[in-house]
Amino acid sequence: MTLVHNLINDPGTESLIRKYLNAGVMVKGEYEETTKGTPQGGNLSPLLSNIILNELDKELEARGLNFVRYADDCIIVVGSSAAANRVMASVTKWIEKKLGLKVNATKSKVTKPTKLKYLGYGFWKAKGEWKARPHQDSVKRFQRKLKQLTKRSWSVSMTYRINRLNQVIRGWINYFRLGNMKTVLRKIDERLRTRMRIVIWKQWKTSEKRLWGLRKLGAPMWMAKQSIGFGDHYQAVAKTTGLHHISKEILARRGLLSCLDYYLN
Repeated sequence: MTLVHNLINDPGTESLIRKYLNAGVMVKGEYEETTKGTPQGGNLSPLLSNIILNELDKELEARGLNFVRYADDCIIVVGSSAAANRVMASVTKWIEKKLGLKVNATKSKVTKPTKLKYLGYGFWKAKGEWKARPHQDSVKRFQRKLKQLTKRSWSVSMTYRINRLNQVIRGWINYFRLGNMKTVLRKIDERLRTRMRIVIWKQWKTSEKRLWGLRKLGAPMWMAKQSIGFGDHYQAVAKTTGLHHISKEILARRGLLSCLDYYLN
């Protein structure tokens, strides 16, 4: 707390920070005291990082380096691997000597932008210009979440399911809206609509209800009977032309957001 006290010099703010640091944490439902550091994921952690590492920002600016920092996660951009190694060594030494902090050697590295993951983003170069897009790990997590919310075994109302899906879609796309992701969202949309068709197919349950549903959506009798013939073989029936009458427009009318449309709009 000594360094924080010297930087803040505000008794009221310091008192609040002390209370937060001594509040303890819940681990597997059990209370544990905290004697040092801030709880992982706590909202005070980035605040304290910004207070302390503001000095690092000033140092990097004085050196004329290009950098970006969010809390304790910092990227410094230089022109060559040799320069990167020199900067890594000198900045690490400065942080540990001037700020009294320990740099995490396992998480600190010299790498190319194409191999970098920063705040969930990946980077690539097109026509001489660097661009950002959601990192493939971020995309996979998004897909896993959508898959979880479209499990046909999840017994919830369609309204609740769509509301939860829309919350996740809005949140993820709003966060990554600066990135280029039209192609990946188009593929995600296709998979999402396929899974939603399977959910609806299961909810219809009986052959009679399925025939009624497809006919109401405009499928001819032969096409509806073709889909019904696959019964509960969900992956097979999802590929039939009849089931595609549960179209993007029908799902949108029910309230489901299109990932691509939301991103473009």
